[in-house]
Amino acid sequence: MTAPTGSAVLARSRPLRAPEANRSNALPAGAWWLWALGLATAASRTTNPLLLGLLVGVAGYVVAARRTDVPWARSYGTFIRIGLFVVGVRLVFSVFLGSPIPGTHTVFTLPEVPMPDWAKGVRVGGRVTAEQLLFALYDGAKLATLLICVGAANSFANPARLLKSLPGALYEAGVAVVVAMTFAPNMVADVMRLRTARRLRGRPTRGVKAVLQIGLPVLEGALERSVAVAASMDARGYGRTAQVPPAVRHTTNVLTLGGLLGVCAGTYGLLAAQGAVYGLPLLLAGLVAATAGLRLGGARSVRTRYRPDRWGARAWLVAGSGAAVAVAMIWAGSVDEAALHPGVVPLAAPVLPLWPAAAVLIGLLPAVVAPVPPSAGAPRSKEIQ
Repeated sequence: MTAPTGSAVLARSRPLRAPEANRSNALPAGAWWLWALGLATAASRTTNPLLLGLLVGVAGYVVAARRTDVPWARSYGTFIRIGLFVVGVRLVFSVFLGSPIPGTHTVFTLPEVPMPDWAKGVRVGGRVTAEQLLFALYDGAKLATLLICVGAANSFANPARLLKSLPGALYEAGVAVVVAMTFAPNMVADVMRLRTARRLRGRPTRGVKAVLQIGLPVLEGALERSVAVAASMDARGYGRTAQVPPAVRHTTNVLTLGGLLGVCAGTYGLLAAQGAVYGLPLLLAGLVAATAGLRLGGARSVRTRYRPDRWGARAWLVAGSGAAVAVAMIWAGSVDEAALHPGVVPLAAPVLPLWPAAAVLIGLLPAVVAPVPPSAGAPRSKEIQ
């Protein structure tokens, strides 16, 4: 029996590696959104800064490993800046408006503004403690992590492909969705382009004056490009409908509206601290009703779908990894809530819970199974975009 050659060994090892991304194997935008929403759900269940930092690190690593050089992929850095701004605003509000958190470690004292009798309970200025600052930092970091996870989805999901994946019943909202989802990526691309042009001309790119000079052209250009995409869709007949019986139309409206309300209530239950018991059943029931309604509503749409995105094993693994992180964090909150919400009174350093941290690392799976984007120097096909 002959030993396997080098080429045979290489051929056997290829299936273990993620393939290079192309139009046929690119992941659907919905898979990336489900992954990111799973991480965001996990972030909403904890204020532990170590777990929040781990979630940000997982999202950042996957973005660095699998994002391409398309314009919307650059939006991740913008969401990080927005998250830092949110943390700063939360700290400022805590300093100037006070906090109900009691504390004994005074950091500094501001002049307190006397309030009228009808505004009792409201405080402006006064004593600022380390406990209230730490509580504000934890609270702001939680919201910032949610925004960063959404930014990770924006950096992966092609807005046009995400729109194409919408059910036919949502055709009326299609043009508005295109304008809304292409506005932010186009704005980021215009900012990069204008800053480069100003740098080449020797003009400043930082400071208030530069921001004011760049802001108006950026907003105008991004809106014009988004409206142009919507106009081209309307010119191609997007949104034409077929006649359906009134009974089918009324049933569709009831199922869709009721299902979406159930999805909203279930999602709120999952994100809220005390709603995990009723959140999941409501979410599942709403998804079933909304799916049935959208299925019936699709009969009104006469448009065809050119090369629809297909959900393969890699797409399900990416979406499932985010769902696994969310489920593990929800369960951890019901088992050991103190580990996910470290106290600030008395002051104590947060502790990293081991198995919730290990569950967060499941979110790194897309960096292994998702198709590898082409190298920067290789020619890029428009089909991938």
